[in-house]
Amino acid sequence: MKAMQDLDDQELLSRFQSDLARGESGARWVDALFRRYQSRVATWCLRFTGDRESAGDLAQEIFLLVYRNLGSFQGSAKFSTWLYTVARNHCVNALRSKQAQTQRASESLDFDVEDSAASSVLDSLEQDESLKLMRSLIEQNLEPIEKKVMVMHFANGISLDAVSRLLGLTNASGARAHIVSAKRKLARARERWQARSSK
Repeated sequence: MKAMQDLDDQELLSRFQSDLARGESGARWVDALFRRYQSRVATWCLRFTGDRESAGDLAQEIFLLVYRNLGSFQGSAKFSTWLYTVARNHCVNALRSKQAQTQRASESLDFDVEDSAASSVLDSLEQDESLKLMRSLIEQNLEPIEKKVMVMHFANGISLDAVSRLLGLTNASGARAHIVSAKRKLARARERWQARSSK
């Protein structure tokens, strides 16, 4: 019989589910599984929060969530993939909740942009053009890192500081610099598109 540390994730899950079917808790299998991923999940949370205490709290909440839902895990994806999806979603939701509570809505507008057209380009794109056009302009004109920053900040609601940590941005302005650059590029691209459309 294999030692517990030699069992892969699926084998640990199978034994946990077998114990549940017999009316047992299966705690030892879950403990082994969680120990395997504890440091990685804690590190992931730390990259989101930048604060060890908050990261520790988030990691505990994530493992509690996973434990509560482990019985319904179907195995259609790897356990690690499912775990990291739960971790990511929980961290994003926690950050959104914290930002809503502290009413930091102005943060996303707090960057130095000399060009006023650039600062309102997203609003203009959403109001004046179709979503398809906006996606097309983003895809054609932005660098990969700018696309990531835009999606994480505007689509997922992650703060600029957290985006900088998650992407490992070491430049002085972090994600903020990429937002400014992306908005300027989109403003110019939209002007070119409008000029072509008016001919």
